[in-house]
Amino acid sequence: MMRGWLGMGRWRWALALSMGASAAALLPAVVKSGPSQADAKAPAAADPWIESHLDALIALYTQLHTHPELSLQEVETSKRIAEELRKAGAEVTTGVGKLGVVGLIKNGEGPVVLVRTDMDALPVVEETGLPYASKVKTRDKAGREVGVMHACGHDIHMASFIGTAGWLAEHKDRWAGTVVLVGQPAEEAVDGAEAMLKDGLYTRFPKPNFALALHCRPDEPVGTVRYCSGPTLASSTSLSIVIRGKGGHGAWPHRTVDPIVLAALVIVDLQTIVSREVEPSEPAVVTVGSIHGGTKHNIIPDEVKLQLTLRSFSEPVRQQLIAAIKRRVTALAQAHQAPEPTVEIEESTPPTINTPELVARVVPAFAEVLGSANVKPAKPVMGAEDFALYSEGNVPICMFWLGTLSPERIKAASSKGETLPALHSAKYYPEPGPSIATGVRAMTAAVVKLLPAKP
Repeated sequence: MMRGWLGMGRWRWALALSMGASAAALLPAVVKSGPSQADAKAPAAADPWIESHLDALIALYTQLHTHPELSLQEVETSKRIAEELRKAGAEVTTGVGKLGVVGLIKNGEGPVVLVRTDMDALPVVEETGLPYASKVKTRDKAGREVGVMHACGHDIHMASFIGTAGWLAEHKDRWAGTVVLVGQPAEEAVDGAEAMLKDGLYTRFPKPNFALALHCRPDEPVGTVRYCSGPTLASSTSLSIVIRGKGGHGAWPHRTVDPIVLAALVIVDLQTIVSREVEPSEPAVVTVGSIHGGTKHNIIPDEVKLQLTLRSFSEPVRQQLIAAIKRRVTALAQAHQAPEPTVEIEESTPPTINTPELVARVVPAFAEVLGSANVKPAKPVMGAEDFALYSEGNVPICMFWLGTLSPERIKAASSKGETLPALHSAKYYPEPGPSIATGVRAMTAAVVKLLPAKP
């Protein structure tokens, strides 16, 4: 079991968090002696419950971190989440959208709140050096051997999710209604939410009045929550281009149509779409993330493949990006007497737009249990999430950010002029105990805020 983060025992972190200490005050030698006035409003029984269950939640986190599974391969992860939900007292259904898990905690008449966690990991070889670092290797859908790592914090999400389920099940005197607990596969492939919804998530189970989720932030201190009202995360479109040419010997390029040269021109030309075609007030990103072509020094290949990600906050801008890419790639191919290229959209998810009215209801709940100084607004980011799809049928949604780093790590990086490891980095890792404790406190507070008191 992990102990002594930054020289401070787990119990000290949990105690400091339970008293609403600001993250900046969570130093090894400093623990606040009492709660602030705002923190005095926190449910008295919440903190002892988290303290008494935190070891088990950390153990769950460690197991999930050590045994990650890629999108659409979350077989054992799905089983474990289902098992933990049953232990918490939920009615569990598995196999929703193939690998999705749904748990219901019913507590009389009242609204329905959905709480979602994602379960998949990334094809990343972990480089954190942690004693519980993932050493898993597997085959991706293309058959390539890849490392696997929870580099996006989904293991923290799952541990907080199970803690939330347990807390709600044991505090039914504080709320009335139904909580729908969703363990979702394939968030990284942006098709897990769609699969669960198509398999009847909102028809086979109670349709929610509200949907909530949290997500780790790699640049904010533990004990804090950040939120956006309105646009929060961008849409994401994965697009592939096949540039065709006429292969031949590298010594006689005049007898060929070189797709590598054409691909280089395409990549450079695409960079002006955002700067010269999209209105400057509209956020947009066109990134070429992968280029594959050729086999040998002196062989000009027949084709080159490019893989792109497109990001925007509006559907018209997304369509503008796609149209501009097709137009430019086709025109360049014609200019170089190359065969017609192929442009194909492989996957897409809409932007995540937090419902302002829902955000306005849950933010005060965060402030009550964490302290208002630890709950602040954040700017929208160009990352993407298929949590956006849970707004189907006009369901209000809210995803909030969870701080996961110790103040010391943030300060050390700043003093050295270093950039902190981002999500999806092989070097990113959270502080498990305080991150999970804060996640459970914030999520349970939000759920209780949205549900009426038990009669």
